[in-house]
Amino acid sequence: ISDVWTSQNGSSASVTVFVSPQPVEATDDAFWDQFWADTATSVQDVFALVPAAEIRAVREESPSNLATLCYKAVEKLVQGAESGCHTEKERQIVLNCCRLLTRILPYIFEDPDWRGFFWSTVPGAGRGGGDEDDENARPLAESLLLAVADLLFCPDFTVQSHRRSTVDTAEDIHSIDSCEYIWEAGVGFAHSPQPNYIHDLNRTELLKLLLTCFSEAMYLPPSSDSSNANPWVQFFCSTENRHALPLFTSLLNVVCAYDPVGYGIPYNHLLFSDYREPLVEEAAQVLIVTLDYDSSTSSSPTVDGTTTGTAMDDVDPPGPDNLFVNYLSRIHREEDFQFILKGVARLLSNPLVQTYLPNSAKKIQFHQELLVLFWKLCDFNKKFLFFVLKSSDVLDILVPILYFLNDARADQSRVGLMHIGVFILLLLSGERNFGVRLNKPYSVRVPMDIPVFTGTHADLLIIVFHKIITSGHQRLQPLFDCLLTIVVNVSPYLKSLSMVAANKLLHLLEAFSTTWFLFSAVQNHHLVFFLLEVFNNIIQYQFDGNSNLVYAVIRKRNVFHQLANLPTDSQSIQKGLQRKKKTPEPISRTNSQDGVSMEGSRPAAPAEPGTLKTSLVATPGIDKLTEKSQVSEDGTMRSLEPESLQPSPEGNPPSAVSDGEPWSGEASHPRRDRRRLSSASSSGQWTPTPDWVMSWKSKLPLQTIMRLLQVLVPQVEKICIDKGLTDESEILKFLQHGTLVGLLPVPHPILIRKYQANSGTAMWFRTYMWGVIYLRNVDPPIWYDTDVKLFEIQRV
Repeated sequence: ISDVWTSQNGSSASVTVFVSPQPVEATDDAFWDQFWADTATSVQDVFALVPAAEIRAVREESPSNLATLCYKAVEKLVQGAESGCHTEKERQIVLNCCRLLTRILPYIFEDPDWRGFFWSTVPGAGRGGGDEDDENARPLAESLLLAVADLLFCPDFTVQSHRRSTVDTAEDIHSIDSCEYIWEAGVGFAHSPQPNYIHDLNRTELLKLLLTCFSEAMYLPPSSDSSNANPWVQFFCSTENRHALPLFTSLLNVVCAYDPVGYGIPYNHLLFSDYREPLVEEAAQVLIVTLDYDSSTSSSPTVDGTTTGTAMDDVDPPGPDNLFVNYLSRIHREEDFQFILKGVARLLSNPLVQTYLPNSAKKIQFHQELLVLFWKLCDFNKKFLFFVLKSSDVLDILVPILYFLNDARADQSRVGLMHIGVFILLLLSGERNFGVRLNKPYSVRVPMDIPVFTGTHADLLIIVFHKIITSGHQRLQPLFDCLLTIVVNVSPYLKSLSMVAANKLLHLLEAFSTTWFLFSAVQNHHLVFFLLEVFNNIIQYQFDGNSNLVYAVIRKRNVFHQLANLPTDSQSIQKGLQRKKKTPEPISRTNSQDGVSMEGSRPAAPAEPGTLKTSLVATPGIDKLTEKSQVSEDGTMRSLEPESLQPSPEGNPPSAVSDGEPWSGEASHPRRDRRRLSSASSSGQWTPTPDWVMSWKSKLPLQTIMRLLQVLVPQVEKICIDKGLTDESEILKFLQHGTLVGLLPVPHPILIRKYQANSGTAMWFRTYMWGVIYLRNVDPPIWYDTDVKLFEIQRV
C-alpha cells in the first residue's frame, strides 16, 4: 500500500513488509509515519495509489498490519484534535489520515469478520499518557468519531479563529464553546462568518470520512427489523458528542443558506470554482444519514408540537435519543421555518431556472438529497409541516417536484426519484390546506412537455399525473394508487378545473374502465373507485365552479353507463380478456386535446445506455401507507377505525375496495373472501370469476353521477335542439348557472387518506438514500467495486 510514499522516501522494502505476513510493530513510528507525513496528496491521489486489490490482499494476508494502520491513523486524528492542529504539518497529517481511512473503511465493512474491528478496544496500544486505561476503554470507532467532531470545530483549520493574537495564546480546543463557531447564519445563529475556501475544503474532507464511517449500513442486507440501528450514527448523534448541536445547526444552515447562482452574474460559475458546493452536498448527505430514524416504532418526537423547551434544556429531551432527530423536531420559531423553507425551495427550483443565456446559472445536482431532507423535516417536525401548508410557499416546493416527476418518468434509473416525489405529495395532500393552496392560478411557466393550459396549480398536478400514467415506463405502475390517492385527497377543495385537466381525468377513467384492464389484475378496479371518488367529491362539494368537469362528464357519459352495465358472466369476462391481446393499450393513447407543449420543454428522455442504477426495496401498498380520516363539518379530522367503514346505505365503497393490496399482488393478509371469489389455477395464475366481479361492481359509487346525468343531459340536449347549438361556450354558460341543490344524494363525508409512518417506508428510504449517496460520490469513487449488500447495482 505504501507505494505512494516509498517512491518519495526511497525505502521500497516497506511495501513488501506491509503486505507480507510479518507484522510491523505499532511502535515503529518511522515505518507508519511514511503513510501520512511529509506528503501533500489529494484524496484522488490516495484512491489512485492505493488499489482495491492491494487493500484486500493486506486484509487477507497481513491482518495485523491493516489493524495497526487503522489504529495508528485514528491515533493521529485524535492527536490532531487534542493539539488543535496549529501547524501546517499537523494539518497535513490529519488530512492524509482522513483520506487514507476514507479509502480503507469500505473494505473493512465489506468483510463480516472485520466489521466488529472498530468497535473493539485495541489492547496494549496506549499512548503513554497517565489515563491510559481510561482512554483504552473507548472502542476505536468512538475515538475516531469524537476526533472528527472536534476537528470540525478546530480554529484556523475548519473554523475562523476568534483570537487575533499569536500562536502562544491559541485557543484550547477543549475550552472553546463550539456553539460560537457554527459555520453559517440561519437557525439559532445570527452571525455569518467570513467565507474561507480552505476551511470549506477541510470540512468537506472530514465530512467525507464521516459519511464513509456511517456507510457500514450499505454492507448489511435490507431488513425490516427496526432495531437494526447504525451504531456509528447512534454514537455520533448521542450526548457523548459534545458538538452535536452546533454540528447539526452548521450542516442545516450551510445547506439552507447556499445560493448557487451567487451574485446573479451570468456564467460566474465558469469563472471561478465554487468551494461551497462540494461542502453543501457533503453536508446534505451527512444530514440525511444522521436523520435515518424509524419514527413508526417510537413515540414520534413531539408530534403535537407541545414541547416548549429549547434544545439546550437540562431536562431529559423528549423523543428519540438521536440528538439530530431531536433537535430537528424541536425547531419552532417562524423565522427559522421561513429560512429553511426558502432555502430548500430555492435549491429545488434551481434546475428549473431558465434564463435567456443557456448554462448561465450553475445547476445543482443534489436535488434528491434535498427531497429526502424535506421529507424528514415534515415527518419529524409537524409544526414545520403546518407552517409549509399555511403559506403559499408550499407551491414553490410543489412545482419543482412536478417538474422532476415529469422529467424522470421515462427514465428507469430515476424510479427512486419518482417515488420520493410522490411520497412527499401524498404526505402534503393529507392536510386540507394543501388542497386549498392548489387553487392559486399557475402563472410561472416552467418548461415542461405537457399541454399548454390556463388554470391553477391543481390543473398542473392533474395534467402531470396523467402524463406519468399514460407515458411513463412499466415500473411506475405501483405508483398509480398513490397518484390517484393524492388527487382524491385534494378533490373536495378544487374550485374550478380547466377543460384540459377535466378531460385528462375522464381519459384516465375511460382507460381504467375497459373490461380487459378491469379483469386482468386483482386490484385494477381500485383505480376506478379512486376516480369515481374524485368526481363525487367535486360534484358534491365544488359543483358551482366546475362547469368544465360537469361538461366533460356529460360528453363522456357512455363511460359511466358502461361501468354500471359491466357484464359479470364468465363468457363476457373471457371475451374482455381476449380483447387485451388484440387492442393496443388504451392508456398510452393520447388525447386530441394535447396540442402544443409548453415553450422550451424537452420530452422526458430515458437514461443514457450504461447509466448505473441501484435497486430499491418494494414499497408498502396504499392501505399500509395511509390511514383514513374523516373530515367533519368544522374542518377537523378524526381517524377512522377500519371496521367502522362498512358500506353506507347509499353504497359508498368500503375501505377494502378502494384500498387494496400492494401492486405486487402479495398482501400480507390476503382477505378470505377474496380467495373464495377468485379462483387460482394450478399454475398459481389468478383468474377473475363472476362472483369476484359482482363483489365490487355492486359497490361502485355511481349514484351521484347517474343522478347528475339524469337531470342535466335532457336539459343540455334541449338547448342544443332549441338553439341549433354546436358551440361549447353556450352549454358551459348554461352549466355555470345551473344548480343541483336538492337533486343529488346526501353528500357523503369527505374521506382523506393520510400518510402514516411504518417500518416498510423507513426501510425504503434507507435503501433509496444510500443508493443516491453511492451513485453521487464518484470523485473519488468511495464505494465503487466494493461488495455492498443493501441494494444491487445494475446498468441500464
